[in-house]
Order: sequence, then structure tokens, then C-alpha cells
Amino acid sequence: MSEVRDLAARAQQAALSLSSTSTDQRNRALLVMSHALVANQDEVLAANEADMVAAKAKGTAPSLLDRLELNPMRIKAISEALKSLSVLPDPIGEVLTGSRLANGIWLQQIRVPMGVVAIIYEARPNVTADATALCVKTGNAVILKGGSLAVNSNLAITRVLSNAAVGAGLPEGCIQSVSSTEREAAEELMGLHGMIDVLIPRGGAGLIKSVVENAKVPVIETGVGNCHVYVHEKADREMAKRIVLNAKCSRPGVCNAAETLLVDEAVYEVALPPILKALEDAGVTICADDKTRALGAVMRVNPATEEDWATEYLDLKIACKVVSGIDEAIRHINTYGTKHSEAIVTEDYTAAVRFLNEVDAAAVYVNASTRFTDGGEFGLGAEIGISTQKLHARGPMGLAALTTTKWVAMGSGQIRE
Repeated sequence: MSEVRDLAARAQQAALSLSSTSTDQRNRALLVMSHALVANQDEVLAANEADMVAAKAKGTAPSLLDRLELNPMRIKAISEALKSLSVLPDPIGEVLTGSRLANGIWLQQIRVPMGVVAIIYEARPNVTADATALCVKTGNAVILKGGSLAVNSNLAITRVLSNAAVGAGLPEGCIQSVSSTEREAAEELMGLHGMIDVLIPRGGAGLIKSVVENAKVPVIETGVGNCHVYVHEKADREMAKRIVLNAKCSRPGVCNAAETLLVDEAVYEVALPPILKALEDAGVTICADDKTRALGAVMRVNPATEEDWATEYLDLKIACKVVSGIDEAIRHINTYGTKHSEAIVTEDYTAAVRFLNEVDAAAVYVNASTRFTDGGEFGLGAEIGISTQKLHARGPMGLAALTTTKWVAMGSGQIRE
């Protein structure tokens, strides 16, 4: 049996045992896992250092290195995230609806674990811990397939968390990582219909496209973020500048960072120059349309191409376009956006409501940065990803997104005539 199939078989057995664990058992395991991560941080940091050295030797982009790097502060933050999950309400067993049928049967729809959850992701070792914790909380067995850049970090974190969970009474095989970095291992994982209950890809557009197109198991599509900030003609200009700067620059390498700035033609000559100057001062390169470039407001500006409107830069780079009004802004966003996070800055209530109703995205903001699209910021605890699809889950995926439902019928001898 191959490594991947063996892990899946072990996960299936573990999922059966996990389904009968109590909330207290799983919460206790999370606390033990949280403590173990800090107690064994030297092992994790040594593995991460090996990954960082190899990544730098390959000329890996700074934004990816930022995602890959761990340090004591980040490990503590991950540990605290695990701890915070232990005090959140347990969705398992929640009754969504209940009624007594005319024949006397008592019928309820309740939340239950998915079963075996597989995650395929790239250079984000914190995902290893976040995904594991969310699966443990919801009684799911998890199989992790991280990218080659973070292989040592991921395996070290998995060892620490798995040993802690089993030591706390959870079944062997409930937390596992695929050690192979070969493409064939990911392809095999995608093909395990009947063994994997749901597969969640986290990473760039290429990874997500590959999983969605090739998987034979159910997939929840996540997170490419070509996000926009639209400055409406009735925007507060100082507010617009703060929001754009935060959305682009606070952490440019994440999926909720803004990649395109749209500004109304009615105010662009006044509103746009201070925003462009602030972006340039922050080190941002601007790819702009003719009207923006003609302003001469900044030195570091390139002509925008059709490709720029559809690009998730994940870097200190932003596209900028002057639009004729809200109709063109909404049309542009719905054409080029990835249904992730979109924002309008305006003091006009009617414009705000139109934007909220007509923009097709998982998260839509009025007078706030797109950077808030995050499980922690939304009060969900750690997230397993940000879903950009419309089935089952949309937006930041917390605990409830890792559950399905079961209908439970309690009768007293009824038969269907």
C-alpha cells in the first residue's frame, strides 16, 4: 500500500473513534497540543530553519519567505490560537432543526463531523497547526499535504501535535502529514474517492485550479484574492487613503490584501494623487491606466495591461483604474475579481447598498479594509481557509464549515403504510 493510501486508511479508522469523543476530550487535547507546541519549539524552529535555508538558496520571493518563516513569537501565536479554540462552542451535536411528525416520530437535524478532511497547501507551516486544531475540535481526522518549501516544518509540527493528541487520549492516525513532496502524492490524495470526505486546497491560483480540475473527491474551493478597493465620488478622502494603504501594505503577501484600486472619474484628479503618493512612499509600484498616469502624481508607475486587472500580485504592487462611476466599478469587480473580498469607500448610503447587493464576493465592505476577511477577525477562531465558492461554506471557514448534518429520527414502532 502506498504512503498516501495507508494514511487515508488509518485516518478512516481514527475518524470512527473521534466521532464518539466528547467535547471535553477534544478540548483537553487542544490544550495539551497548545502546550506541546511551545515546549517543543526548538525542534520546530530547527526544522523551519532548514526550510528557510533551502528556500533562500532557491531564490524564493520575499513574500513567500515571510509566509514560511517561524519564530518564537509566531509559535506562541499559533499556540494561543489552539488554546482559543478550546473555549469556543462545539458545533458537533448542535440541533439545527427539530419537530414531531404527524405520525409521532421525533425528527432532528444535527451537526456531525465530516470524517476525513485532507488539506493541500503551500508554504504556510502555520496552516499545519490551524487545520489540525480545527479538525480536532470538530472530531475530524486530518491528512495534511504541505508544499516542498515547508516540508521539514510541517512534519515537525505534525509530530508534535499528533504525539500530544494521542497522549491526551485521541486515536492514533487522527493527525497525519504526507512526507512525500512528489506531485504524484498529491494526485493520489485527490483520487481517494470513498476514503477522503472533503479536500481543501490552500495556496496560489495554480494549486487551487489543479485540485478543482483533477480531484475525484469533494473539494471546497478557497482563497485566490484579487481584491479591490473602490473610492466612490462621495468618499471621505482621508478615510480612503487610510483604507487603501492598509488594504495594500499591512501585509501584501496574503489573499485579503487589495490588488486593484478603482477611483471615480468625478473626483480622481483630487482624490487620487495623495493616495498614490502614500502608496509610493510605502514602496508600492503602481500599474495604472492612462488617466492615472497622466496625473504625474508619482514616479514609480507602469502602464497597466489587461493582465494586471486579473492579477493577484501578493507583493507591493497595485493596479489602478479610473472608472466612470459605480456601474463601471461593479462591472469591473465582477469581471476581474475572484469573489473573495471587495470594499467601497463612500458616504453615500444608496451607493453603499448597491455595492453590497450587486458585488459578487464572499465578503463585501463599506468604509473598511479588505484585510479583515479572516477567521480570527470574524470571531471564528482559527480558519481552515477562505471559501470563494457558493456551496456549503463561503468566506472564512471556521468550525461549522467542517461539519455536515445527519437526520436523526426517534420512533415508537412506526412503519410507512
